[in-house]
Amino acid sequence: MNQALRHYLTITGNYWLFTLTDGAIRMLVVLHFYQLGYSPFTIAMLFLFYEFFGIVTNLVGGWLGARIGLNRTMQLGTSLQIVALLMLTVPDAWLTVAFVMFAQALSGIAKDLNKMSAKAGVKLVAREGDAQLFRWVAWITGSKNALKGAGFFLGAVLLAALGFQGAMGLLAAMLVGGLAMTLTLPGGFGAIKEKPGFRQMFSREPLINWLAGARLFLFGARDVWFVVALPVFLVSIGWDFHWVGAYLALWVIGYGVVQALAPWLLGSRRAGVDLARDGASDGLGHGPGDGPGARTAVFWSFLLILPLGALLLMLASGQASGWAITLGLAFFGVVFALNSATHSYLVLRYSPDVKASQNVGFYYAANAGGRLLGTVLSGASYQWLGIAGSLGFALAFVLLAGAVSTRLVALEREQQCHSPDCL
Repeated sequence: MNQALRHYLTITGNYWLFTLTDGAIRMLVVLHFYQLGYSPFTIAMLFLFYEFFGIVTNLVGGWLGARIGLNRTMQLGTSLQIVALLMLTVPDAWLTVAFVMFAQALSGIAKDLNKMSAKAGVKLVAREGDAQLFRWVAWITGSKNALKGAGFFLGAVLLAALGFQGAMGLLAAMLVGGLAMTLTLPGGFGAIKEKPGFRQMFSREPLINWLAGARLFLFGARDVWFVVALPVFLVSIGWDFHWVGAYLALWVIGYGVVQALAPWLLGSRRAGVDLARDGASDGLGHGPGDGPGARTAVFWSFLLILPLGALLLMLASGQASGWAITLGLAFFGVVFALNSATHSYLVLRYSPDVKASQNVGFYYAANAGGRLLGTVLSGASYQWLGIAGSLGFALAFVLLAGAVSTRLVALEREQQCHSPDCL
């Protein structure tokens, strides 16, 4: 086994264990506090600092990773998650809103340090060209999301079997194994010789900036119905916790499987959407067939209108049952997964090695911003407008994501025409 593959498997293994605990925490908090009588909006507020500090962490984490190494930021993130899990093992009487928000803030910092380290690390170890990069990014992202879905189900099962505190203690013990794995990574992995200044954590590259904007609206479109609105809606129509956990788990697992298969589903030559149709380089150091381009992101963004529009029409006509909504959102998940996989590849494709961690950090700060916006609106829109209101906000965000993505097409074309092949 070569060194690059060994490092990739280490990064992936830690990321898997971390993601399993992260998905379980989300489901445990939503279901336990709904069981305690908290309103949907209050439950959403429990995740406010989780998402807010995700924005801050991604900005600072990319800069920090470039200075001290991605192995150190991954170890820091894993350690903070263990602390956050142990904090939630206290008795229910101590679980005030402020206390849980603080624990979730630590978890949010931990999660985004770990994610940034893993994604930027893949850029550094995938040295065999962009076809390999697309496959490795798709696999680590897709498998991560499949395990997050498994984490949702695990959280629901552990809540029933061990209670809230027992579940948190078991998850903390599992994550100690993930921390041990990261100790095998070389010291200074991903650090650069010329230490970046603090201002460099903000991207100044138009392609990265517009991609980050599209990512913000894309994830807002998902989380506005996924985080609070859908699980509370399903419980309110009679689904028990096991069924809710199982559905959300299957949704995310299916989403992850589609992401992992994205290189094959989209086709290695970007059928119908390849910007380099004449065989020329695109000006970014990539030839045809290396991976998807901006047109792919635009297509799959606007395709998300179909399931959301159909569900809103069904709700308006009174024809939407719980099963109709869940099946419609399953189709949304397939399309969303291909779009998300394209985005995850493009941010690395647009980034040179020396700026990988900073650009990934900035990009995932926008991702966290979309989750924050979606989380707050998920509780608020459902409480005051019902499931139709949450899906309506999702449709608006999809339209914005598609509109912003169109700018990437023009920027890629400009890059292509700055290359010698365009002359």
